[in-house]
Amino acid sequence: MRKSNTQNISELLLNYIDEMNIERKLKEVDIIHAWEEVLGKTIHRYTGKIYITRGVLNVQIFSPVVKSELIMMREEIRVRLNEKAGREIITEIRFL
Repeated sequence: MRKSNTQNISELLLNYIDEMNIERKLKEVDIIHAWEEVLGKTIHRYTGKIYITRGVLNVQIFSPVVKSELIMMREEIRVRLNEKAGREIITEIRFL
């Protein structure tokens, strides 16, 4: 009789993520997807490209008025997005 070497799929995936060091990248993707949830549909309508480079969240905003408001709320937004990710991923936000 052979020994069974079964493992839980979630355990295998977590081990793979740890071994490949991709947890940070997955958290970055979560932050980008959380933008609408955190800031709402109205702000999301004025948002273009969103990407993260070396801990800096770059967000394209189409309205100068919305951009001004977001600049004033930049730190609060950064904190809320990092809370959503569960750890410090974003160090700065730039509005383009």
